Parts: sequence; structure tokens; C-alpha cells
Amino acid sequence: MSALTPEGVEELLGDPEDPDNPYGFAAAVARDEADAHPDELCRALVSAGFHLNYLPREWGGALDSFDRSMTLVRAAARRDVNVMPGTMFSIIAATCLQLHGSEDQRRRVAEILTRGGAVAFALTEAEHGSDLLAGEVRLDEDGRLRGEKWLVGNGLRCEAVYVVARTGQRGPGAFSAYLLDPGADGLVREPAPRTGGMRGVDIARLRFTGLEVPEEALVGKVGEGLEVAILAQQAVRLMSMAGSLGCADTALRLTLGFAAERRVAGAVLSRTPHARRELAVASAALLAADAVALAAARGVHVVPEVFSVWALAAKHVVAEAGDELVRRCATVLATRSVLREQAPGAGLFQKLQRDTAVVRVIDASPLANLRAYAAQIPTLVTRDEVPEPETLRRIFALDAGLPPYEPTRLDLVVRGSDPVLGGLGPVAEAAHAELADPRAAELVRRLADAVDELGPEAASARRPGADANALVDLAERYAWLHAAAACVQLWWANRHRRLYGGEAGASGWLRAALAYLLARADGVDPRRVDPDLLPAVDAVSALRESGLLFTAEPVRLADDSRGES
Repeated sequence: MSALTPEGVEELLGDPEDPDNPYGFAAAVARDEADAHPDELCRALVSAGFHLNYLPREWGGALDSFDRSMTLVRAAARRDVNVMPGTMFSIIAATCLQLHGSEDQRRRVAEILTRGGAVAFALTEAEHGSDLLAGEVRLDEDGRLRGEKWLVGNGLRCEAVYVVARTGQRGPGAFSAYLLDPGADGLVREPAPRTGGMRGVDIARLRFTGLEVPEEALVGKVGEGLEVAILAQQAVRLMSMAGSLGCADTALRLTLGFAAERRVAGAVLSRTPHARRELAVASAALLAADAVALAAARGVHVVPEVFSVWALAAKHVVAEAGDELVRRCATVLATRSVLREQAPGAGLFQKLQRDTAVVRVIDASPLANLRAYAAQIPTLVTRDEVPEPETLRRIFALDAGLPPYEPTRLDLVVRGSDPVLGGLGPVAEAAHAELADPRAAELVRRLADAVDELGPEAASARRPGADANALVDLAERYAWLHAAAACVQLWWANRHRRLYGGEAGASGWLRAALAYLLARADGVDPRRVDPDLLPAVDAVSALRESGLLFTAEPVRLADDSRGES
């Protein structure tokens, strides 16, 4: 089977705006109304090998690089984000097995996954949510498992389940992992409470009522289950970003099409001041999210040691930017955003709103996400390490080859400096001197100054008596500044290439992304900086008119993507 490309996904699935296309928007809305799983869509993708793009080649997979896999997922998820749980939810269990599974366990899981089956991952519990250390599912002294896990992806259809259970008294070392047969006596599988978005996906509640656990079911060593699960979630966040971007692409594409055709008091809606400002915020949010996701998907190959912070920061920015994008689009669509019939994209926008809300919290709530890395920020931002220029080039130059992904290099605590921020100084200075747009150059200077202030801000947040929320607030500010630095690094490393449909070296997208990200870092409504955001509308509108995905490098879509009503 030849390697699947994003254009191949588009060709396979056809024009999503064709009402008779079983892989299109109308079919997705119909499934949403019926709480139905996208079986036909998933079968088509699995037949083409789509599901192999997160599995290592030694397992029979086709993982080449996460940036390529992310773009593949976006091409499918822009039609219906429910394809992700249907084809790729097993990524976290697979990563756990890569990290500490036995040869037999890896062989078993590889066989299931390569033929399109599912392996569930059971970690969270209804009573404790993100407080993982409070988990109560326990392997008792009699070797039997008791308790209940909830929101287990693919828990109903899985052929194996990776369970993290308590085997000790307290602390992270009190949990171990087991690979179990979901059909064994003592395990009851039931549908979990239904979600508002991503309707119809397979999410289960697993009740263990004395399931006998054989010795060979232990994965790795006793006491390392929780640590490995947390490590594996770093890779999951990369793919969840693809879901956010897929929803954002369709929401903005739909809104641009409506605004280009709608007239208000004789004027085209997209040209009216208020609508153009809202579209500018939404467009800048998408460009910023794309850039930070792309950088993270490449960075995990080069510096996985820093992903205990990088993955969380990128996830926060992409999820929050996607959430804002949908809200801005709803403002432009106005009444059309709530109508289920007789409107362009009838029912589709409401599905996108609900799906975006679920993707935003799918692996952790925004607060839990920030808290997960807040304590690491003070140490990280006060390090003076400057990455080698070659390290930065490999991460950000889109024509640079990437080393193989090595999940064993992931770590619970960041080792070394953040290369995105640590390498910003020289790049910002050079970019400031080279940028022809004085506004873009000024925003780069402001970013460099803001990054320099992170150290003193971290010291203040760690002082005795500091506000209890200070570290969480610092983590959020860090995330937005990290994203802004990624945009500068991306522009600098690719200024000889066409990005976002512009000419080589064009900086309109950079100006818009930086203005948006710096406003978010400062807690300012991005609409207050709307003149700097306007180039984003032009960039995404040009991509839409050219029938291209809203991403840095061109991906041709199956439809003309102009979204006329």
C-alpha cells in the first residue's frame, strides 16, 4: 500500500459539500442528529491505510513524521472530527506499549491495530477527573481488579484494554498498568454518559467486578503505570490539535463563504467594518494555531525531552484559539449560526461548535492542562541555554528532514531549555532587521521584550505569599509567548518559501499571528489590535479561493472550498 497523502485523503473522500457524498458534511450532520458512529467513513479511511499513520513502521505502521500525520488527520477531521476516535484513539495505548510493553504485548497490540482494530486506554474515573493520584480502581491482594473507569475511548468495540490501576498506597508509584481482555469475566462495558459534541463516538464506562488479572497482563514494572500514561499523553495532544484545526478550518471556511455572499444595507457583509474585524480575529487565531501545531509536530522528533511543557503549551494555544475562532464566526453568522434548517451549512455549524468544545477538553481541561506544567515554568524560563542553530533549523525549516520519533526520549520533567524561546533572541534580532513591514518588526521587538520579562515574572510568582493563581497565570502567558516565538522562528527559517499562499518572505501572516498572540498573552481583547490582524483575512481568503487547506504549505482540497450559499 502506497503512503497516503493529504491530497489522497481528499481525493478518496470527495467533495464534502456534495449532499449525496456519504463522507461529506450533510452525512456528518445526519449522523450527529442520530447519535451515529461514522462507520462508513472510518471503513473507507482504514481501507486506505489512514489508521497506520500513528503506528511505528516496525509494527507495520506508516508513521513518517507527526507533521505529516497531523495534516492527514486535518484533511479527514475537517469533514467530521469523529473520524479521530474511530481510527486513531488507540494512539495513547499504543504509545504506552512502545514505552514499556513486552515483545508479546507489543506483537498482540500491533496485530490488532494494523488491521484496524482498537485498544482502549482506561485511566480516569468519574469521581476524580484529572486528579489522577486519587484513582480508586485497585488490584487487590487476591489478584482481582475492582472499581470503575469512565470516558474510555473505544471501550465498547476494543479488542484489548490498557488499564492503569492502584497497586500501592500513595504517590505516583502507587499505580501499575495491565493489558487485559475486555471480554473476560468480571468486566462490564457500558456506554458512558453522552457528550454534547462528537456525538455517536464510542466512549464507555468499564466496571471491574473482581476481574482476575493474570501475571502476564502486567505491562512493564509494578509502580510505573501512571508515569508512562502521562508520558504517552504528550503524543496524544499532538493529534488532538489536529482535531481542533479540522473543526476550525470548516467553521472559518463556511463563515467566509456566507460573508462573501451576504449583503447588508447594500454592502457585502465581509467588507463591513464589524464583520471584517471578527473575521480578522478568527483568521489570525487559525494562522497562529496552525503555526504552533506545526512547530510542535516537528519539534517532538528533534527535542522530545522538552515536551512535558511544549505539548501542553501548544495544546492550550490551539484549543483556546480554536474556541475563539468558532465564537467569532458565530458572531458573523448571527442567526444563521443557530438555525438547523434553510440556512447555508444548516446544522453543520452547530455540530462544529459542539465538537470544538469536546476537543478542547478531550485529554485534559484547560485548567488541568495549565496546572500540569505550571511548576516547571520558573526553572525553564530562567535557563540561559541557547540551542544550536542546526537544532532550530531542523525544527522549523519545513524542507529539513526530521529524525525518527523516539518516544523513549519523552520525559516527565523538562530537560534543558525551551528551544523555541531560548533561541528567539538572535532570530528576533535578525528578523527585526530584515522585515520590510515596520509593524511586523515592531511586534517582533515587543515579543523579545516580553520573553525577557518572563524570568522576573517567574521569580515573582514563586515568592512566598504570592497569589495561588500566579503560577497558572504565568503558564498561560508562557504558552501564548511560546506560540508567538514559534511563529517568528517559522517565518525566519522559511522566508525563502511561500507560506500561507503568500510570496516568499511575505510577513502579513506573521504580523497578524503575532498581534493576536501578544494580545492574548497580555489579556487584551484581540479586536483592539484589529488593523494588525487584517492581513490574516486576506491570507485565508486567498487560500479559500484557491481551494487549499488553511495551513502553511499548500494542500489541494477535493472541492472548490469557496462555500457559496
